[in-house]
Amino acid sequence: MPSPVEIADYDPAWASAFADLGVVLRGALGDTAVRIDHIGSTAVPGLAAKPVIDIQVSVPSLDMVGTFREPLDRLGFIYRADNPERTKRYFREPPGRRRTHIHVRRLGSFSEQFPLLFRDYLRSDPQAATEYAVIKRRCAASFRHDRQGYVEAKDSFVWNIIRRADAWAQRTGWTPGPSDA
Repeated sequence: MPSPVEIADYDPAWASAFADLGVVLRGALGDTAVRIDHIGSTAVPGLAAKPVIDIQVSVPSLDMVGTFREPLDRLGFIYRADNPERTKRYFREPPGRRRTHIHVRRLGSFSEQFPLLFRDYLRSDPQAATEYAVIKRRCAASFRHDRQGYVEAKDSFVWNIIRRADAWAQRTGWTPGPSDA
């Protein structure tokens, strides 16, 4: 049975955990990874989150799976070939290690830009981040043992945020900043 959906208060150790792992990933992936970014709620200071470090690795092409799979395999990450999202390749932490999800996406694709825009907008708008935390906690309480239900329950709010983030990006001229690692 999967672990329950739990939302934790923000923990500054999440940024440190990413920084440490980012160095390891950069060393293992080298030039294969054009970008390595901390994404998801743990990447937004002050935002409550599931305590899972989400990392996005941006590569020129998803077709050459071996160029990123082999180094990640050597680090112990587990390739999830059954991932339903066709726009990325997905890896999980080895058993017994901190929950970590690695999302490998094609550089410049919508699926790569979306989490960067979402993260950067929430970092820039503490009120939006607070609203999101309230929704996450409410959905986690309602769908504690149903991860898919949790994701679907917050989906409309996520799309509302991305519409606001797009307007913000248009006003500010947002582009992704430098890679985090």
